[in-house]
Amino acid sequence: MSDSKIPVEVFHFDCFWLRAFHWCDFIWDPESFSDPAGQIKRMKDDGLINKVSVWTNPYVGQASPVFKYAAEKGYLLKKTNGDVWQWDLWQTGMGIVDFTNPEACDWFRECMEKLFDVGVNSIKTDFGERIPTKNVQWHDKNVDPSRMHNYYAFIYNKLVYEAVQKREGEHEAILFARTACAGSQRFPLHWGGDCESTPAALSESVRGGLSIGLASFAFWTSDIGGFEGSPPPWIYKRWVAFGLLNSHSRLHGSNSYRVPWLVDNSSAEPENCTEVLRHWVQLKRSLMPYLFAQAEESVANGWPTSVRATALEFPDDPTSWYVDRQFFVGSQILAAPVFEEDGSVEYYLPPGRWFSFWDGKEVKGGRWIKEKYGFLQLPLFVREGTVLVLGQAQGEGGFGYDWLATGGEIRLYGVREGDKATLVDNKGEQKGVLEVNADGELKGMDVLGGDWKVSKLG
Repeated sequence: MSDSKIPVEVFHFDCFWLRAFHWCDFIWDPESFSDPAGQIKRMKDDGLINKVSVWTNPYVGQASPVFKYAAEKGYLLKKTNGDVWQWDLWQTGMGIVDFTNPEACDWFRECMEKLFDVGVNSIKTDFGERIPTKNVQWHDKNVDPSRMHNYYAFIYNKLVYEAVQKREGEHEAILFARTACAGSQRFPLHWGGDCESTPAALSESVRGGLSIGLASFAFWTSDIGGFEGSPPPWIYKRWVAFGLLNSHSRLHGSNSYRVPWLVDNSSAEPENCTEVLRHWVQLKRSLMPYLFAQAEESVANGWPTSVRATALEFPDDPTSWYVDRQFFVGSQILAAPVFEEDGSVEYYLPPGRWFSFWDGKEVKGGRWIKEKYGFLQLPLFVREGTVLVLGQAQGEGGFGYDWLATGGEIRLYGVREGDKATLVDNKGEQKGVLEVNADGELKGMDVLGGDWKVSKLG
């Protein structure tokens, strides 16, 4: 990825950092990872990655010696007769950590701390569903087993999220969670699980993201290219365009790799997988000033950054309540993924004036439009009255996002007096406001350093 000029912010170790059938006992497989701390340090020191994530779950397979330890300590969910509750679905003799037991919680936190000590920065909290409700007794005798079926996901992610907060800082914690229930949005972020590598699954992922966004989850994504199967190059490239416009973006697959050159066999054709991925990664990096500001609004208001249903922005437009193949990135940018190999796409622009992100061309809304797009574009429109702040894409690598000091571009899309954009730094702290004055000029530019280009469209 470094040679391809595609920076990897976070490198993730999925389940096989552990020994097979020992999931999840928090012990690195010594045959594959003789020195995990040294490996992680080298990767960071060499500038290949910025952060590291690892996969975990709240279950323990019976094959691991840790199962016996946890069972003897009373850390695992029990049956009503006092035996440890187990089943063979997914892992042999699997037990479930009982997070209603304070001592079990302390032990689980210690496991997290050991991961952080070797250089891990974030946790993928997989699973947390399949919680039994019959013939079980939790450590806390006041717990209703039927309610624990959903609530377990909350207490599991809460514990891990707070452990990451303690190590990384209050505003630096992040999970990669799958299972969730009401309230889990306070422990971001979430992803859509094990989708297939098909056009249907891509459209299902869009709908899933819209749905969870309507449930007040601000940050969501899917596995780019799909998780199951091997995506054909065209599906991979269409999913890249969609995935890089999510709040967070991840390449991840099950029985095939998601690095671009393996998807199309290192094709040198125009718009090959590597070129397409590099293009959309750089686009997202340039959008970071906008995305950070929108993320702060999302947290404050309980609205999704991406993907956001069109109806949330246009609640009085009847058609907006029915469109399920497009979404908003924040409040100002509308995107429509392409689901066809030939680039055909039909999308709906709500009433008003819209501007193509690619060439600034003005388009009238309140209608459906059919077009064709290559792999380096999709329907991406900015609504009237937008002050869009774009940072430099940080060249071809590196992890810096100091856009307020390094310069970039500010685009004014059909603005009038009073239209504005909030400026936040890379910690999400508000540093100023850009506002259009009566003369159509921007005020508030004094907080910006570096070279800035101002473009007026419409």
